[in-house]
Formats: sequence, C-alpha cells, structure tokens
Amino acid sequence: MLRRLWPWFLLLAIPAAASRQTASPRLRQAVLTQREHQVWKTPTRASEFSDVPHVSARSRCEDTQPPEALTTPDPLMVPALAGIKVKVSFIIGADGRVHSPLILQSVGTVGDRNVLQTVRAWRYRPATCNGVPTEAEGKIVFSQR
Repeated sequence: MLRRLWPWFLLLAIPAAASRQTASPRLRQAVLTQREHQVWKTPTRASEFSDVPHVSARSRCEDTQPPEALTTPDPLMVPALAGIKVKVSFIIGADGRVHSPLILQSVGTVGDRNVLQTVRAWRYRPATCNGVPTEAEGKIVFSQR
C-alpha cells in the first residue's frame, strides 16, 4: 500500500515547495539591497603629503607643488568594522604611481588587503621640485561614516 501512495505524496509536495520558492527571491532581494547600502557607504578620508628628503640633493626647492590626485577610488570597507579607522602611509613616485604602501593602523587581514590593493592602484600627478617630478610621502586615514 505504501508503494502506491508515494507518487501521490510527491505530486502534493512539489507544488507546496514551489510556492515557498516564489516568496524567497523577494526576501533575498531585500537582504541584498540592504547589504548593498551598507557596502556602498563612502569612507571618509584625510590626506597629508610631505617631501621625501634626498641625501644627494644639493639644491633646495624654491618652487614645490604637492602631488595631485588623478585616480583615487575609495576602498570597500567591511560594514562590520564601522567606526574603526585605517591609516596608510605610502610613497608617490616621480612616475605618479604609489610605492610601498604600509598599514599604520590595522582593521584586520581582509580590510587591510582591500585597502592596500586599492591604494596600489591609485595614480597621481607627481609632486614637483623646481618643475622636476619628485617623490613625496602620503599618509591617509580612512574611516567608515
């Protein structure tokens, strides 16, 4: 008798399972939208730049220009770490690329990796000393709003 009833059970169970799945995508969409808003919060940043002194430099710079940001997208911050600051120090080379980024204040492995990957991709118009491109040190602090 049990052998005859199991096909009927399947016929009744499949439509019930299908009706549960129609509500699920709406719930998933709401959760994804909420997570997206958390991730896309723009971190605030505070930057400062200073010249990198060279021992071989004999002349003093009379006309100095700080580096100018060309491409500096914000890193994705982990939403669970809201309120925590990430401090990064780096060198802007004479070629305008970021060299030697260093985390001064950490938020954890994943957060640090995201920040370092983003900072390495930044591009600047290099600082100048008497019209000649030169290296400059940059420090930046990221914090979640």
